Amino acid sequence: MRREVVLTGIGGQGIQLSAQLMARSALASGLFVQVFGSYGGMMRGGNTEATVVVSDEPVVAPPTVERAWSGIVMHHDYSEATLARLRPDSFVVVDSTVFEGELPQDLRRVSRVPATALAIEVGRKQVACTVLLGAFAAITELVPLESLVGALPAALPAYRGKLTELNREALEVGFRAGSDIARRDAVDGASRVAVP
Repeated sequence: MRREVVLTGIGGQGIQLSAQLMARSALASGLFVQVFGSYGGMMRGGNTEATVVVSDEPVVAPPTVERAWSGIVMHHDYSEATLARLRPDSFVVVDSTVFEGELPQDLRRVSRVPATALAIEVGRKQVACTVLLGAFAAITELVPLESLVGALPAALPAYRGKLTELNREALEVGFRAGSDIARRDAVDGASRVAVP
């Protein structure tokens, strides 16, 4: 099994943190991981992208990921290059609160989650990507919620340690939203996007 996940958004939305959480969670689950991120020169508002490769075999470092199994899309700005890397049968989770524009028509499944709206309800819009990561985990079953929560203390920088509880709540809110989507898809007959 090998799964490539690309994450994209704008600086300040939590893309790099979510990639770290996914990677640490996969490691805790006994899988092999490679994670790498890139971001523009601006701290806030610039482009940011991360790629996480999860496998049951060692991952060659650094892997070249031309086509990805899935994506997490927080914002329409700078998303075009990331979306172009998705395979036609890919699965994508999108923050429907802020994403504007079109997604490739051949994507196997698109799940729209109002991550920023849910994050505001939790208490801070900056945890929107953590909400979306929780939804992604519920829908794909790539990593379990418990290991995502367990990865929070190590993934958050020391100066953000006080945000551990807020991010835990964001993951749980997102996981519930993703579980609702998965149940609805099961009733509608859509195929669940699970890791074999």
